[in-house]
Amino acid sequence: MPVVTVEGLKKVYGRGEHAVNALADVSFSIEKGELVALLGPSGSGKSTLLLCMSLILEPTAGRIVMNDRATYDNGWTGLDVRRFRRENIGFVFQGQNLIPFLTALDNVVLTLELLGIKGRQARSRARGILEYLELGHRAHALPGQLSGGEQQRVAIARALANEPPIIFADEPTAALDTGRGTKVMELLRKIAKERKAAVIVVTHDERMIEGFDTIYRLKDGRLEQRKPPGANASQVSAPSHGRPS
Repeated sequence: MPVVTVEGLKKVYGRGEHAVNALADVSFSIEKGELVALLGPSGSGKSTLLLCMSLILEPTAGRIVMNDRATYDNGWTGLDVRRFRRENIGFVFQGQNLIPFLTALDNVVLTLELLGIKGRQARSRARGILEYLELGHRAHALPGQLSGGEQQRVAIARALANEPPIIFADEPTAALDTGRGTKVMELLRKIAKERKAAVIVVTHDERMIEGFDTIYRLKDGRLEQRKPPGANASQVSAPSHGRPS
């Protein structure tokens, strides 16, 4: 069963002659353990799509089902959005948004405390996540003492704190050089495969998507194509309603 399903999703900004169709009838689904790229230039709708799926932005119409729960069905479905996000979604932002006076470990611990996990249990889990992301040796460093790639790994560690089945990443390599960006993408691929999370990455950089399971390209709010790994031009297919073929 898909862990994320989007059906006929639309998002319109403004009204009348000033209306802008940011998303136009977008449909697709994502399986557990699948690593997906949403590609497109600035203004293509990829970040709008991510914000709608993560329940930060309200769509105009359509349906979203995540982890067997309808979160939007031509209107919010009445579920506790904050609780649902806390229990099901991890989010990696372009800017790491780390608290500068807390160590890497304490940045992750704070996230766990907000989830209700306290004390020794929180510190043990936070340290385990940092070790998993090959950052245990920098656990007591402040953000200002970390490289850009290390800071992004701390941000990923926070997104993993609630062990979510769904992870959204919005341009997670935009501020990194190619080497550090590639390392971050390798970690996201590791998380998808080993933790069986659906990982959806918005990016404009096609150099960073080697090894992705599925690639969707957006233009003017529409999904133009879906390209599985290794496909040539004749194998690229336009998405249909439900799961694309």
